[in-house]
Amino acid sequence: MSPMQWMVLALVFVVVVTAVLGVGALLKPDPARQRLRAIEGGDPARAPSGDRLMQVVADLTRPISRLSMPEEGFEKSSIRLRFVHAGIRSPIAGTAFFGLKTLLTLGLPLAGFALMSTGGDLPRGAPLMLLLLVLASVGYYGPNVVLNRLVTLRQREIFESFPDALDLMTVCMEAGLGTEAAMLRVADDLQLKSPALADEMRLVNLELRAGSDRERALRNLAIRTGVEEVDGFVTMISQAERFGTSIAASLRIHAEMLRTRRRQRAEEAAAKIALKLLFPLIFCIFPSLMVVLMGPAMIQIYRVLLPTMAGN
Repeated sequence: MSPMQWMVLALVFVVVVTAVLGVGALLKPDPARQRLRAIEGGDPARAPSGDRLMQVVADLTRPISRLSMPEEGFEKSSIRLRFVHAGIRSPIAGTAFFGLKTLLTLGLPLAGFALMSTGGDLPRGAPLMLLLLVLASVGYYGPNVVLNRLVTLRQREIFESFPDALDLMTVCMEAGLGTEAAMLRVADDLQLKSPALADEMRLVNLELRAGSDRERALRNLAIRTGVEEVDGFVTMISQAERFGTSIAASLRIHAEMLRTRRRQRAEEAAAKIALKLLFPLIFCIFPSLMVVLMGPAMIQIYRVLLPTMAGN
């Protein structure tokens, strides 16, 4: 290969390694959870300095991250709320995300061009431009798809675990615990089943310890999760405290309503299975079944019937 092809392959290798590191850093928000536990425990020595992997990606892609950064900046953009919904709270996550986005947008077309050049079968003209444009679009919108997937998985986890959390909270409050103590106890019990919901409840407790108003702390919980059921829970707690009704009774009713809604969503998903199986059945299974059933008959027709009809 020529020196130019070696340089292109080296650039492709750097792009692939950086992309893998960036995706791994975005998919692993565990250091935020460790910092939360360390702050709650009061041991500053346990708090890590930051996610080293994400720091490496941010340092490598910082010069080019401004090419895809919104004009108003990451802190004022709408995508910052998506990061909060995904549970990614690192201050350098925006730089790593937009740097990775720019790197993939520029690197994937170069990688595709290098692979086609080394293979010897290089398209020309409009097909080449269309292929490079498709690769650039995948590199630009791929990180957004991954981020949306993280948000969906986290919100589903919170939604499915929230009725159980309300039941535990109801039992704790009926036993004599206050709202803050009940939420902290529920967070400890839900750590294994739903780490995301446990972390959010711990954050509410930390805000209350810092002197924040209870309604404001609960409203921040609804904003961080982005789940409609959590927003309804916050509204219910605020109205119960405002009108002086029993919070435990309100929690019991709200938990039953959420459990009914969760069952209805499961039934809706089950009802959609027949429609979703229709397309694989028609385009994948049915043609194969027709080949198996009609194949021997067509072979016999070709061997026997057609020569007979031709008079041979």
